[in-house]
Parts: sequence; C-alpha cells; structure tokens
Amino acid sequence: MRIIVIFLICFLFINKSFAETDKSIYEKIDLFSDVLSKIDKEYVEEINQTEVMDAAINGVLQSLDPYSAYMSPEVFDEMQTETSGQFGGLGIEVSMEYGVVKVISPIDNSPASRVGVKAGDYIVKINDIQVQGKTLTEAVELMRGPVGSDIEITVRRKGVKKSIIYTITREIIKIESVKSKYIDDGIGYLRLTAFNENSGDQIKNKIKEFNK
Repeated sequence: MRIIVIFLICFLFINKSFAETDKSIYEKIDLFSDVLSKIDKEYVEEINQTEVMDAAINGVLQSLDPYSAYMSPEVFDEMQTETSGQFGGLGIEVSMEYGVVKVISPIDNSPASRVGVKAGDYIVKINDIQVQGKTLTEAVELMRGPVGSDIEITVRRKGVKKSIIYTITREIIKIESVKSKYIDDGIGYLRLTAFNENSGDQIKNKIKEFNK
C-alpha cells in the first residue's frame, strides 16, 4: 500500500511539473505573438512577416549550435540543386553565421578554391552589396549568375586585419565527391568529400580504375 501511495505522489509531482512546463511554454508563445503583433503595428517600416518568422525559427536553431539552421523551401531547392552534382556558381559550400555568409568549404578545383578562398572565410560583400542583413537565399542568389561572368567578393579572414577581395569567374560546377589515390600494391585510397547523386557511380568508377 505504501508503494502505491508513494507512486501516486511521485506521479502527481511529475504531472504537475509537466503541466508547469507546458504552461511556461505557452506563455512564451503568447509573448512572442504579442511582440510580433506590436512590431507589425508599430515598427517604423513595413515588415515581411514570413521573413521575420523564418529569422525567428533560425534564431532558435542557431542557439543550439552553429550548424543547425532552418531551410525555407527556397533554400531547400538550392540544396537540391547543389546535391545533384552539377550547377553554376563559384564552387563553395556556405552557411549563415553572425549575419554574414560563412564559407564551410571550397569545392576542390572550383573557381573559388583556385583564387584562394578558404574554409572559415566570412563573405561580407558581394560586388558592391553588403551581405549583412541579407538572408542566405538572397546571398546565394547574388553569387549566382551567367557562366563566364565575373563576380567580386570581399571576405574577412581570422588572423588577417584587412579585408581580402577576390574576383572570380563563374563556372558550371561539377562536384567530384570522390578522390582516389593508388598507394601501394593492392592498396587504394578513396576519399569521399561530399554526398550527392553522383557519389555512388563515382565510387564504382574509382574501384574499377583500381582493378585495371
């Protein structure tokens, strides 16, 4: 009987704790709704509610770690284009951090890698347009253009005081996600740098090359 009573008391405490947590969450949601309504009515300029909501969701995710981010349908389509293994551009994998575009990695033998763009660089200006305040989708759109056309990007690099300006010619980017090297008799080295739709076929082809 005592065990049942203790169990019931514990259950009541846990239940109360969950109820209080739920109440706190709903209070925060109500507060967010009030803030959003106030911004919409009283902010000095007209705002785009969708962009504000996307930014809020992104803020929540980026508070977890630098690599979590919300993908709008437009950004998702952009990612699908990149993972298809062929697209036009500079040849860099990017994310948004601190309101500017951060280079995650330049793709091997891409226009960006050849001019010297490095992982960890922050793109602060695209041509004469400041990146600060732009969404990732908008920044990516600015970097895209006709194949063969030039683009100027200004980057900030940790440990370097002055900004670095690169002029890059846009190309069709074919992502070679598999690198190979023949080390010794019977030993081949494969390096998978990214996953895309072509990765499986590339691995098969590299293995066939080893077997020749």
